[in-house]
Amino acid sequence: MYDLIISDIDGCLSPEDSSPLSIEKLNLVAEHNRLAFSQHDRPKLTLCTGRPIPFAEGLCRLLQNPSVPCVAENGVWLYDPSCNGYLMDPSITEKQLEMVHEAELFSLKTYRKDGVTLQPGKSASVTLYHPDPKVLQRLAPELQQQFDQHGFEFRVSLTLFYINCDLPQITKASGIDRLLEVTGIDPSRTAGIGDTSSDLAIAERVKTFGCPANAIESVKQAAHFISEHEQIDGVLDFMQFLMDQ
Repeated sequence: MYDLIISDIDGCLSPEDSSPLSIEKLNLVAEHNRLAFSQHDRPKLTLCTGRPIPFAEGLCRLLQNPSVPCVAENGVWLYDPSCNGYLMDPSITEKQLEMVHEAELFSLKTYRKDGVTLQPGKSASVTLYHPDPKVLQRLAPELQQQFDQHGFEFRVSLTLFYINCDLPQITKASGIDRLLEVTGIDPSRTAGIGDTSSDLAIAERVKTFGCPANAIESVKQAAHFISEHEQIDGVLDFMQFLMDQ
């Protein structure tokens, strides 16, 4: 019933914090992909993440995906492993790239005193990190107000340890649209999994949406399948659910 599974990374395939990845469980996903590409008897799995493109590329290779593009930086990039291609969304303008740079400097100058740092490797978005989620919850509304006052056009959203600031036309949904256009895959034959608010954009684009037990409530409300297991165990559970359909 499905040709493609589109999976978030943080909170799904890996912890959002700096905990080690589960190589043993990732290998189960990789083996599933190896069989999917060689036997064409199960859905292939690719990624849709807010992480910078090098992180997405590395995990894409680890998961034995040789040809289906993955979405990185919340829709800014497609990484195409079939040609080692890095494809930025063509709607992003030079003026917006300049704005991103200005917003990075502004954010660092304004919130460094709060212990906030910038996630490196982003090209057309700004991501703020702090190890205490309560600090980010306090700063996020203020940051949106500051951006609005300075004319920085960003959509501000929270994950557990990050504040993501994305260009208004760029979402995981816009990235998935480009992915499906490039591959020609029918959206009605897709499934997706995620855990935080940005992953609601995945739910908007796929036929069947699932989430791990650690997902926030709004994501659970959008899900057709809610696993009893957290993070990668929830992903493996969802993959099995799809295989049983």
